[in-house]
Amino acid sequence: MSGPGANGDAALPAEADPAATLLIADDDEVTRSGLGMLLGAQPGITVVGEAADGVEAVDRARSLRPNVVLMDVRMPRLNGIDATRRLLAGAADPPKVVVITTFENDGYVTAALSAGASGFVLKRLPVRRIAEAVRVVAAGEAVLFPAALGRMVAARPMGSAEALPQAALTCREEEVLRLMAVGLSNPEIAESLTVSVETIKTHVGNVLTKLGAQNRTHAVVIAYESGLVVPRFAE
Repeated sequence: MSGPGANGDAALPAEADPAATLLIADDDEVTRSGLGMLLGAQPGITVVGEAADGVEAVDRARSLRPNVVLMDVRMPRLNGIDATRRLLAGAADPPKVVVITTFENDGYVTAALSAGASGFVLKRLPVRRIAEAVRVVAAGEAVLFPAALGRMVAARPMGSAEALPQAALTCREEEVLRLMAVGLSNPEIAESLTVSVETIKTHVGNVLTKLGAQNRTHAVVIAYESGLVVPRFAE
């Protein structure tokens, strides 16, 4: 399943430009193979390879150059958090990483988001939802499940509590960050605030720079940990 032919009969035509080229990293062979077959049959996704642990995930991502890595958290040799950090560190054009986990309250997930992952999905989700997450991340957006993220952050020490006060965000930037934290996309934030999408992109860029966040998901983690956004416990 490590080549383009792994997509089966439902693969996109050769002339199509798929939205996502995907590497799947999971230490369970059945899970890994099953995800590969199912996701490879989804529109807009080409599965280019798989990895059985974090070390292999980093090596294969660097050689195969997918634009998205679906990364399990708990793997031998190198866990998904450290593999994400190693994969993204100093890379000129690194892939986006989507963490996949079994439990919503897995504290490792927020650590992976802080390491630079663009989002997370739950293994129990329908395949179409996981596929949608992969495509969204490949397109440059983040995948957030705000209530689940809030629960996980609420259980962790407030390690980034000082990051937000020191960032000197403007009132509008704080407002944009709050809307990011409830899972709104740039167009949805623009509509909510009655401004252009380009204006929101500028605000989001300023927020990331001031917080020292690697991406918008990392910024949302900081928003929760700083107390700007109060965790909510209902989906």
